[in-house]
Amino acid sequence: MVVSERFNTIQTEINQACERAGRDLSDIKVIAVTKYVSVERAKEAVDSGVTELGENRLEGLLEKYEAIGQAANWHFIGTLQSRKVKDVIDYVDMIHSLDRKSLAKEINKRANRPVQCFVQVNTSGEESKHGLKPEAVIPFIESLESYPNVQVIGLMTMAPFVEDEDYIRQCFKKLRELKDQVKSLNFSYAPCDNLSMGMSNDFHIAIEEGATHLRIGSKLVGNEK
Repeated sequence: MVVSERFNTIQTEINQACERAGRDLSDIKVIAVTKYVSVERAKEAVDSGVTELGENRLEGLLEKYEAIGQAANWHFIGTLQSRKVKDVIDYVDMIHSLDRKSLAKEINKRANRPVQCFVQVNTSGEESKHGLKPEAVIPFIESLESYPNVQVIGLMTMAPFVEDEDYIRQCFKKLRELKDQVKSLNFSYAPCDNLSMGMSNDFHIAIEEGATHLRIGSKLVGNEK
């Protein structure tokens, strides 16, 4: 199945999830996670109508940006080392993995404009996952007030890869409730309107719990070069 057919299928599933949740399809952005596929496959995604591409490595980002450029919006979705901020900052539209003060400081220093960021939260408590503990999120966001080039547009999480849908749902629900808490504080630099959550195996649950940005890889573009 080519990418355009996969995208149509995913859009249908997203629409069904939106109907169940009483949400509007236009509220959902699909980010094609292209870290495991070739430049050609990424270009095929763009040609199929996907406007958001996500990479988690500097090398992959630069390689695909050179071929595709501003025909797509670029999301850095992986762990970002502070020392590599200077190399990616001019190419990305959003960073989904802000989880420490040193990274925020470097983004603020290197950017020549406000950068839209998601604060990464570990809602499952798994030691293997990156992100702040939920109770650390609000104090962390409060500490970003003096960084004008860091704009917190939302929160991000990764649910555990398990079959227990109730457990997955709880992880997403926890992030939504935390997002609502941050939003209620009315920080000018942290409007926190968005939720980056949901991947190929669980995006329908994420939509029902309020996701705005879905990070879909294998189900949309495959996983082979």
